[in-house]
Amino acid sequence: MFDALSEKLELAWKKLRGQDKITETNIQEALREVRRALLDADVNLQVVKRFIEEVREAALGSEVIMGVNPDQQFIKIVHDELVKVMGDANVPIAQASTPPTIILMAGLQGSGKTTTCAKLALYLRKQGKKPLMVAGDIYRPAAIDQLKTLGQQIQIPVFDLGKTDPVEIARQGVEAARQQGCDYVILDTAGRLQIDLEMMAELERVKATVQPHEILLVVDAMIGQEAANLTQAFHERLGITGAILTKLDGDTRGGAALSIRQVSGQPIKFIGVGEKVEALDPFYPDRMASRILGMGDILSLVEKAQEEIDLGDAASMAEKMMTAQFDFTDFLKQMRMIKRMGSLGGLLRLMPGMGKISDDQLQKGQDQLARAEAMINSMTPEERKNPDLLARSVSRKRRVANGSGHKLEDVSRLVSDFQRMRDMMRNMGMGGGFPGMGGLGGGGGRSPLPSGGPSWRGRSAAPPRQQPSRKPGKGGGKKGGGNRGFGGK
Repeated sequence: MFDALSEKLELAWKKLRGQDKITETNIQEALREVRRALLDADVNLQVVKRFIEEVREAALGSEVIMGVNPDQQFIKIVHDELVKVMGDANVPIAQASTPPTIILMAGLQGSGKTTTCAKLALYLRKQGKKPLMVAGDIYRPAAIDQLKTLGQQIQIPVFDLGKTDPVEIARQGVEAARQQGCDYVILDTAGRLQIDLEMMAELERVKATVQPHEILLVVDAMIGQEAANLTQAFHERLGITGAILTKLDGDTRGGAALSIRQVSGQPIKFIGVGEKVEALDPFYPDRMASRILGMGDILSLVEKAQEEIDLGDAASMAEKMMTAQFDFTDFLKQMRMIKRMGSLGGLLRLMPGMGKISDDQLQKGQDQLARAEAMINSMTPEERKNPDLLARSVSRKRRVANGSGHKLEDVSRLVSDFQRMRDMMRNMGMGGGFPGMGGLGGGGGRSPLPSGGPSWRGRSAAPPRQQPSRKPGKGGGKKGGGNRGFGGK
């Protein structure tokens, strides 16, 4: 997400590195790089012009902060302006005073609207609400069946009348939601072009009939700055109340996220960050600005963890680790918890300093975890509970290797890595601090994580003015270097 934009913005910071203060002269080159980065990211031209001017005025009018370098101060200014462009704060979904709250979903064909209906329904249920989905797309083949299948998958009811009048489907769907005591009713509609007058008129009739509290436009982030024009066109016809950006995990540019609010005036309320039905997050402009600038997004990471981690289990696991009672069963449990939270790449990129991890490095990390899981699954319950059994027996390790399809040395490396990690945790629990390790697990393979980090960003997710007075380093550890991972080759 936003990889290309983040990389290009780094060129702007370099223009100010080593300067004593921000001046009219030295800021010109930095602003030129920012402008180029935004245009390459497919941000709307008018948004770029306004953004550059706002940054220029804020930078030249800013006071010199003791201990903060000009490049750090400039990053903070850009961060704040990005937040303004995207809307300052999260705009929550509407809630009617008298249920049900009616949400009308609109969008182009292929924007992921039907899947987004299911994602939104699941999100609402996690908030303790009772949603009902209404299958109103009678034109796309299998659209109704797709929504019903998704409804069964997440155990949320779907109302449908087959391929009849969409206006009547919407009316009866809302009435069914009232009778069933639902808090929300989500109306799926057929994808349409804003220039298709007949289809837009149909959507207007649906709106007039059910009088929705929310009209959410589902927008594919991959269409770039056209997303803003699309939002504006639908808003003029329907009066939309917000947008949902889908496929944001596949957009390395970011033009849609930076253009919609400024051009259309309507907020982005949610973002789709994956194909899984759980992959829908509320949109927070400040968090998105941090991601764009490579600062990570710790708050979103914590929220994902809170959804999956039981506090009692976490406390028990921490005690096990500190007393060296952590075993392979616990390790397997942790790996599966991480999988439920999302992809390894998506989680790592929420962490400060991890924005430069390449797809190749991430794949190596995924492969290492998959190898470790396969080998652990081939162990007996006794071997998982007591890794020393494997450490003392070549025959046991050979059996695990054969059962998992790996080599004997892979299993030996996994066991030795695991034991070394337990020793490290024991020393920490006894107040000994971190022992010299030479890597996370000391195995023969290298970790997918880089040993260095990009400039100041690896230290904290906080904006630069909160940073210590040290001058940022160059960072950027060698690819593939650093820690070693479990069972690596």
